[in-house]
Amino acid sequence: MPPTRNENRGSPSGNVRQPSADADAAAVLQIRRFNRTVAERIGGVHDRFLHHRRPMNEARLIWEIGPDGEQLRTLRMRLGLDSGYLTRVMASLAKQGLVKVRSAKQDGRVRLAQLTRRGLRARADIDSRSDELALLTLDALTEKQREQLTSAMGQVERLLEASMIHLATEDPTSTDAVWCFEQYFAELKSRFDGGFDPARTISATAHELVPPRGALVIARLRGQPVGCGAVKFTKKHVAELKRMWVSPAARGLGVGRRVVHELERLAAEADVHLVRLETNRALKEAIGLYRSAGYVEVPAFNTEPYAHHWFEKRLKRPSRSRRRN
Repeated sequence: MPPTRNENRGSPSGNVRQPSADADAAAVLQIRRFNRTVAERIGGVHDRFLHHRRPMNEARLIWEIGPDGEQLRTLRMRLGLDSGYLTRVMASLAKQGLVKVRSAKQDGRVRLAQLTRRGLRARADIDSRSDELALLTLDALTEKQREQLTSAMGQVERLLEASMIHLATEDPTSTDAVWCFEQYFAELKSRFDGGFDPARTISATAHELVPPRGALVIARLRGQPVGCGAVKFTKKHVAELKRMWVSPAARGLGVGRRVVHELERLAAEADVHLVRLETNRALKEAIGLYRSAGYVEVPAFNTEPYAHHWFEKRLKRPSRSRRRN
C-alpha cells in the first residue's frame, strides 16, 4: 500500500502556514473575528453550551451518536478526534448514564456507541435548545436581515465544507476505493448513451494505480469518501488521468479541481511532462473542468470506445528544491 499523504498542509495538527501577503493577513483576521462571533453566539466560549451544564464536546458527541447509534471509528473520523480523547469523553458520558459502548455482533473488533433512554432525552433537549437559539437569533433581526443572514450562512457553510475536504494517496484495493469505483461505474452507466461496460474500456486496474505504475487519490469530507481520481503512467514522461469521480453531494465544492491538481503534482514528481485524458460528451461538467484547468483538446490518441473528446496538458517541471522535498 502506498504511503498515505495528507494534502491539507497548515491544519491545526500540522505546521501553521503564515500569511504570505497583506491580503492573506486581512482574510485571516476576518475569519478569526467571524469564528469568535459565532462561538460567542452559540455559547461555544462558555463551559455551558446552549445554556446547559453539559460542555460542548459532550453535546456534540451525543448529537452525532444519534438515535440509531454509531461506530466509535466513524465518530473519530467524522469529528477529527484523537482516539484517547474520544475514549475519555465517552467514559464521561457512560458514567452519566447517557451512553453504552458495546462490540458489534458481526465483528467484535468494531465498537458501537448507543444512547440510553436518558441519552435520547438529552439529545432531544439539545435539539430543542438549538432551535430556541436559532429562533432567538432570527427574532432580533428584521425580515430583510433574516434573509441576508440565512443566505450568507448557506454560502459560508458550503465554503467551509470546501475547506474541510481532505485528499490522500491511497491503496486502490481499499474498501473506500472500491466503493468510489462502484459509484463511478454506476454514474457512467446511467449517463452514457447505451450504458457502460467496464470490461470494454481501457484498463485502470488496481495494480496499475500503485507506484511506480500510477497512483490513486481519494477525497473525503468528514471522513467519508466524496471523490476520487487516478493517474496512470503509460510511457516515459507521459501519464493519463483515470477514474475521475465526484459525489453529487460534493459537487460545487471544487473537489474535482483539487483532485486534478493533486494528480498533476504526483505526475510531475514522477518526471511526467505530458498528462492526457479522454472523456465522454455526456460529462459536460468534466469537460468544463479540464478546459478551465488548462487542458487542450487534441486528436484521439487511443481507441477508448466511450470517448468523444481527448485532452492533454504539458506540466511545468518542479524546481530542484521542490523535488528534493
